[in-house]
Amino acid sequence: MTAMAEEGNEQAAESEGGGDSGKPGRSLSGRLKGVASSIQTRLPWTRPEKEVEIQEYHFETHGPLVEPGVPAHYEVLEDYWIEEGLSKAFIVNNPKTKQNEYLLFEPVLSRFDYELLERIYSDLRDLLILPDEELHASPRQVLLEKVYTLLDEYGISPEWSQLFRIQYYILRNFLGWSRIDALMKDDLIEDISCDGIGIPIFLYHRTYHNIRTNILFDEESLNALAITLAQRSGKHISVSNPILDSTLPDGSRLQLTLGTEVTTRGTSFTIRKFRAEPFTPIELMDKNTFNVDELVYFWLAIENNKSLLFIGGTASGKTTSLNAVSHFMPPLAKVVSIEDTREITLYHENWIATVTRAATSETSASAIDMFDLLKAAMRQRPEYIIVGEVRGVEAQTLFQAMNTGHTTFSTMHAGDIDAAIHRLESEPLNVPRNMIQALDIVSLQALIYRGTERVRRATEIVEIIGIDPRTDNIQVNNVFEYDPVTDVTTFTGRSKVYNEIMAVRGWDKEMLNTEIGKRREILEAMHDQSIRDYISVSRIFQAYAISPEHVIENIHDLHGLIE
Repeated sequence: MTAMAEEGNEQAAESEGGGDSGKPGRSLSGRLKGVASSIQTRLPWTRPEKEVEIQEYHFETHGPLVEPGVPAHYEVLEDYWIEEGLSKAFIVNNPKTKQNEYLLFEPVLSRFDYELLERIYSDLRDLLILPDEELHASPRQVLLEKVYTLLDEYGISPEWSQLFRIQYYILRNFLGWSRIDALMKDDLIEDISCDGIGIPIFLYHRTYHNIRTNILFDEESLNALAITLAQRSGKHISVSNPILDSTLPDGSRLQLTLGTEVTTRGTSFTIRKFRAEPFTPIELMDKNTFNVDELVYFWLAIENNKSLLFIGGTASGKTTSLNAVSHFMPPLAKVVSIEDTREITLYHENWIATVTRAATSETSASAIDMFDLLKAAMRQRPEYIIVGEVRGVEAQTLFQAMNTGHTTFSTMHAGDIDAAIHRLESEPLNVPRNMIQALDIVSLQALIYRGTERVRRATEIVEIIGIDPRTDNIQVNNVFEYDPVTDVTTFTGRSKVYNEIMAVRGWDKEMLNTEIGKRREILEAMHDQSIRDYISVSRIFQAYAISPEHVIENIHDLHGLIE
């Protein structure tokens, strides 16, 4: 039994039929005996001579293929299509545990469908060898052509509902992510966590937070999925090297352990999903992570080469905020980003995106860590350096870059400003106190509760003023303060950054306030006109950097400005 339709034993109907292609009293295995052996003699398997017409599923025409089976005593809180007609999620409340659960439903296979799918899967694995002319063809088209050819060889003409069910599982398992494919496509899921063999998968849902699913794996299927995840991330995992940290092709972060070498309950993995498009300042304003005054402050600070550090706990939104405010960088500035796993996404042409590399025992390739990449970046004369997270000796080089005039953005785990400074000065970062003065702004973020809802807020934005000559302590100035009672952030009226910008630009207070008002008006217009995708947002910021007057003139039609 393969892992192709591992849920088949759960979903297959008791009937041996399941379509007009079956004959009473005759099993599929018996009908196909000899067909597979005749097919296996034809290698390599090229595209068919006659054009194969692929049948496409359309929800409006064919209706849903999913038949949800939510227990009658469960309370349905919400349901939504992940792939319309093909996969559907139900958020339910279990009356016994009083906890919410995530139930995923996919097309149900009859016993005949299950056997046919297993046979197709087996034959495809034996024969799916692509000649040169197919290497650049659409993988989906090539795969389905071969499936149709196999069905023709078997002498089976399935009805449309049976054909679409087979197509769904073939595409899901060959080109998708097996049983977690629908979870990977659900935009409301942030984390996917598998803790071991026979243990339900747990999710972090944007609305319902930590939630249990109805999906679990046996040992063979789980190990097969783990190897697939590793291979598609371009890495190797084995019993001798059972731990893997990597990035999946869609940008999601993967942490994986294989077998029972280090995780006693069996293979485990955690996938931290990232949106295909990064959050923008406008979206963070929507979510009240930052208000418009804070975003204007970041805009002016970044444009005037002030260095930023985002601190906070796990899942507080540090990297999301870092990426969002990075859209304020001037359009032609040279940018270098340095990360362990690729998370930063910018709409910026003059940008070098670098990632670390782990050493492997299978090759002589050496490890390249963040310290190596940061040293290399210093020789590339960047104007802005973005470091995903500082946690080691690279912190010293990062602060050296600040002290030599480079503008840097980064994140760090710390619960408050004092803890951040203490961590910077301690092992293994060891940043001298006099070098910390080069840091301009620290933004503290937290994942907090508003009633029963968990939200991300910037609870404090402070500026590093310098070192008190009498006490040798770092002096800070609170620029924005968050009130958890009213859920409102206010400007204190004191800003070293604004004073320095006025001095460099030759502005007086009135001119600064005028510029702040213009940028505030632009951000509010983008919000009102629903301009939220990162490309459009970046293009407007870049247009303002080139010609502020032109953007102000077209402020009531910003869509027209960027078309």
